Amino acid sequence: MKKLLILSLICFVAFSYAQTVNDVPIRDIDVDYVQIIGTGRSLSTKVNVEIDFGQETKSISFKNGTNIKDERGRNMKFNSMMDALNFMSANGYSFQFALYDE
Repeated sequence: MKKLLILSLICFVAFSYAQTVNDVPIRDIDVDYVQIIGTGRSLSTKVNVEIDFGQETKSISFKNGTNIKDERGRNMKFNSMMDALNFMSANGYSFQFALYDE
């Protein structure tokens, strides 16, 4: 039972604090507003999600500093923009408004 409890705690901590944008943990982004930008992926139903919080990015880079990274440093994939919104809400953000662009 103790092993299960310890494993659960480790998993909770790993998933709670592992997601980053531009090497900054999601929960530690200290700004008033962020912009979530979603784009469809070719040949997939999932969406790529980028976060803009005014961070400095390099104009020419093979590593995109605006994507949400998981605990392994890989870009996170979301099923839809609502999935991304629920993820952000679980990390302490609240929805303000949306822009729709076709």
